[in-house]
Amino acid sequence: MKKSELKTILKPLIKECIHESLLEGGLISNIIAEVVKGVVPSEPLVETQQPQIDPLKERFQRNAFSQEQSTNLKNHKNKLMSAIGGGAYNGVNLFEGTTPAPTQASPSQQATALAGHPPSDPGVDISSLFGAVGNNWNAHMNDVKEGK
Repeated sequence: MKKSELKTILKPLIKECIHESLLEGGLISNIIAEVVKGVVPSEPLVETQQPQIDPLKERFQRNAFSQEQSTNLKNHKNKLMSAIGGGAYNGVNLFEGTTPAPTQASPSQQATALAGHPPSDPGVDISSLFGAVGNNWNAHMNDVKEGK
């Protein structure tokens, strides 16, 4: 008998024997149970994440005054202002007719074209920008279309 003939006869027999021993003996179910036990933890995992701290807010909180400090600063400022009194600067109010500066936007806000300008700002008058042409703009455009 040749080696190849023996192989063709024995291979199906050995395969069937191993298959029966794995299924009937419960060996395959034990292997699967052990693998599943190793893969699936007995308790569910819970991930706790530290809250993200905005460095800008953290810096503001670190540099902010407490309520007591702000009250003390206001009192000190009022004392200094009363010490200056009406006689300082020969009775002239240096800030008469001025308006407060616009508030500055925080770095996280998107910049706009009119950022830093108050809504009451009238802007620039461009009515005389084109001089004499401004009154007769349509006639001027007709000359351009004709190539003059």
